[in-house]
Amino acid sequence: MPPKRQPPKWIVRPPDARSAQFAAELGVSPIVAGLLLARGYSDSAAAKTFLNPSLNQLHDPLRMLGMSEAVGRLLHAIDNHEPVLIYGDYDVDGTTGTAVLLRALRMLGATAGYHVPHRFTEGYGIQQAALEKASREGYKLVVSVDCGIRAHEPLIWARDNGLDVIITDHHLPDEDEGAPPAFAVLNPNQQGCTYPDKNLAGVGVAFKLVHALFRERGRESQVPGFLKMVAIGTVADVAKLVGENRAIVALGLSDLPRAVNYGLRALIEIAGCEGEMNAYDLGFRIGPRINAAGRMDAASAVVDLFNAKDKEEARHLAEHLDTRNRERMEAQREIFNRAVEEFETGAEREAQTHAAIIAGDGWHRGVIGLAASKIAERLNRPCVVISFDGDVGHGSARSIEAYHLFNGLTSCRDLLDKFGGHSHAAGLSIRRERVPEFRRRLNEHAASCLTEDDLTPALRIDAEIGAADLSFQLSKDLSLLEPFGAGNPRPVFATKGLRVLGEPQVIKEQHLKLRVAGENNRPFEAIWWRGLEETAATPQANQRIDLAYEFEAQSWMGDVKLQLNVRDMKTSEW
Repeated sequence: MPPKRQPPKWIVRPPDARSAQFAAELGVSPIVAGLLLARGYSDSAAAKTFLNPSLNQLHDPLRMLGMSEAVGRLLHAIDNHEPVLIYGDYDVDGTTGTAVLLRALRMLGATAGYHVPHRFTEGYGIQQAALEKASREGYKLVVSVDCGIRAHEPLIWARDNGLDVIITDHHLPDEDEGAPPAFAVLNPNQQGCTYPDKNLAGVGVAFKLVHALFRERGRESQVPGFLKMVAIGTVADVAKLVGENRAIVALGLSDLPRAVNYGLRALIEIAGCEGEMNAYDLGFRIGPRINAAGRMDAASAVVDLFNAKDKEEARHLAEHLDTRNRERMEAQREIFNRAVEEFETGAEREAQTHAAIIAGDGWHRGVIGLAASKIAERLNRPCVVISFDGDVGHGSARSIEAYHLFNGLTSCRDLLDKFGGHSHAAGLSIRRERVPEFRRRLNEHAASCLTEDDLTPALRIDAEIGAADLSFQLSKDLSLLEPFGAGNPRPVFATKGLRVLGEPQVIKEQHLKLRVAGENNRPFEAIWWRGLEETAATPQANQRIDLAYEFEAQSWMGDVKLQLNVRDMKTSEW
């Protein structure tokens, strides 16, 4: 059984004296105005832009370094009937981006194929063997999606052998080597790129290329139709939902119920997402089914799904992804439990004061990243989970907010065969004999960056409100801030002195369901997902408790009710 988490420290944001006036300026409730101020939207123009996502918030794609060259080369290929190979990554970001770019190029008349590498037989990123195969098959142009920014050696081979490669990626380039020697590199995070939004996901960068191509061909009116897929990849990749990403996701979500693509329609149905959808549906229902293909099997099934020619084929492929996702969940539970046990019982535990490096033999490589994410959250420190196959270990790393993981790995680069990623998520490969020194040095680096406060779990609460404030109107007001996600989290509120009505229910041996009431005795349903795992003591009937929670209106079979999704609970001092 995994260890109980350390109860977080509650950090309640004090009320902002400007909220009432700002609310009047914007025509929103003081609670929403306070949330906007806290999230940095302190003038009415910025706040109105945030509250009203629109197509005119999408930046000119030609502002991205390398875009003109990329568009010119692709249009030359289309006009001269040169086949184009799309080389996509195997995660949800890469596969959705591959599907978007493939459909776009074919709509423009290109002869386009695609290659998505197999996670286990080929590994991450652009491989020279795949480029050699593409060249033998007659391709003269390759376009990457969500990979390639650090593929220097394969791209040197491509350049020397007459194969043009356009890189579209968002991962951080090598600080020393910079961008690779490609025909063009599209990456807002590369040195010298002045593109105003650095938060685009890989699918977002591919979309900017599509936008520029369609504009050049006088078909810009068709560009918004791609936003449905781009929204899925953006949310599922946990990209920050601010700026351009917010507009992409909001517009894509509004259009998703009208999807006509056979594959997308089948996936929506099998995920149980009919009707209006929100970012949660993309991140926790649709996204995981897409991601499971690359984690458990061949990710090419995702691109096949979105290119399905009829409903029957689409349904079959969607069911395949659904099955892979159930397998993924089971494998994730197993690896999480084994990794936590290894951490708890391992001789190195005392030395892992600031970072957890956990290794095992034969762990399913498709889910070690998910396990690392859960363990980092549970232990509140950066975590690397490594699976060994013989003497070679493949690792996935996840971090906490206060620690720049990519910088930590860079400080250990001489110990790693390969690594790449972001500030808070990365992948690596390492030799077995180097793991003890890697463990020591990453902990040393993390210790130099992290304080005790950083390692103490904290729950940031947006506002303390009374039970009387909880209403359908508040739920409606909060919906103005959607889509919620990374960079724009669902607000967390705290209410003190709630009385527990009756005995709490235990659901599926892990969740807690409570009925609570405040000073006005109006009852509310509160759900604490995995509450038995999270709390040391279940509350009793008539006990007074303080709750930290997310607030929403839940609709089920036409019945709409208000629900408190519990984040933490304390015995009330009232």
